[in-house]
Amino acid sequence: MGRRGQEALPERPPRRLTSISGGEPDSSVRELSQAESGVEDEQEQARLWHVVLSVAGRSTPLDELRAALERLAHDHSFFLTARYAADRAELRYWEQARDLHDAAAIALRLWGEHKATANLPPWEIVGLEVVDRPTYHQRISEGFGDPPPHLGGVHPY
Repeated sequence: MGRRGQEALPERPPRRLTSISGGEPDSSVRELSQAESGVEDEQEQARLWHVVLSVAGRSTPLDELRAALERLAHDHSFFLTARYAADRAELRYWEQARDLHDAAAIALRLWGEHKATANLPPWEIVGLEVVDRPTYHQRISEGFGDPPPHLGGVHPY
């Protein structure tokens, strides 16, 4: 334990520098830790997560809802597909995040953060699924979790 109840982070081994030719670094070059070099482990780098966000609430005129979802699609760079009815919608998109916790947290904020700018209805989130890219592709290849009938864009159910 570190001070005041915080856990101490494990110390990472230093990274070795190599010359451009691939040989060993010369003795005048010191080794940099990962933190000093700014390089993250592959596990800590952002990955793609497939998100299905389901929202529902009071009935909304379909033309207003479609326009709002199209604005959301324009605002959110990884937006893939939205299906909607007067009282519910399902958004499918890719999120870039370090881990599942981050991807889920971002997804749970999406509707609320874009409510005003996209003029989304005041609906609540009623479902969330987040899976990594390999799991998504495995499901599709096995015939489970078929992709939505319309890829890309905003479509009624």
